[in-house]
Amino acid sequence: MSVGNTSARTAPPQSSLLARHPLTSFFVMAFAFSWIVWSPWVLSEDGVGLLPFQLPGWTIGFVLAPAAILLGPCLSGFIMTGVTEGREGIRRLLHRMVLWRVGLRWYLFTLISIPVVMALGMIILPGGPALLLTLGSGYVLSYLGSFVLVIIVGGPLLEEPGWRGFALPRLQPLHGPLVGTIILGLLWGLWHLPEFLVPTWAASSGGSGFLAIGRFIVIAITFAIVTTWVFNNTKGSVFMAILVHASIDTFPIGALASPWAAGNSVLLSFGVLTLVLIVLTRGRLGYDRYRQEEPYLATAPTQG
Repeated sequence: MSVGNTSARTAPPQSSLLARHPLTSFFVMAFAFSWIVWSPWVLSEDGVGLLPFQLPGWTIGFVLAPAAILLGPCLSGFIMTGVTEGREGIRRLLHRMVLWRVGLRWYLFTLISIPVVMALGMIILPGGPALLLTLGSGYVLSYLGSFVLVIIVGGPLLEEPGWRGFALPRLQPLHGPLVGTIILGLLWGLWHLPEFLVPTWAASSGGSGFLAIGRFIVIAITFAIVTTWVFNNTKGSVFMAILVHASIDTFPIGALASPWAAGNSVLLSFGVLTLVLIVLTRGRLGYDRYRQEEPYLATAPTQG
């Protein structure tokens, strides 16, 4: 597919296997790198018990998890950007990671509307309004601190250069914005599968059965659709995708309600938001604006 200013891209010759199949190569690397790093945790006594040791909690949260993300979607995204677009592509990806001049309304939606949507979902829970009131007057300050921590050591900062920085710009022209986003959300959810083998992590996500995993993946798809809509309307800003991801991860719905109830709440609230966005944009999710404002991004190689 060729759209817009193709001369702005200086991609290297498409001769290698990786370059001929950029999306497949990216997802294989992202899954393999992360799953290999996760394997000591998953195989330890914390997980399936094949290895006779337990990992201290701090090593999982502050060492192993960030390393799995860094060496998974992040590194894979940069590798494949370099393979398909060369140094100029790497510079563009880095630029989009700090692309913050996108309009105040997108910050208001990302930082305020998303937590409000999640809070509205909690209202339907038994005792939900009372649970929200327990947050107290000092919640805003604690939320801001948690938000920064989630960005740094959680998934947003290190995942999004891969998911939204590399994969999404190639999935959209290949499959369309809605189907491409559903594919990304599905794979994003499946990427977490090894974590469901760790009982404590699975319990915090609502369980390890097929129903719980299926619900987790559907929730990931709704998150992906909302993120695509923001991404497309902010010139392909990976920075804004990071903020959307962090805003979703920081709101303490799981700490206030049982994991199963919290998951149902999020599924309902984001499911409604997703349907509204699909109807209002006719499934385009702002993609036409994205192509118009950043045409060279839509000319990236799209072979599977």
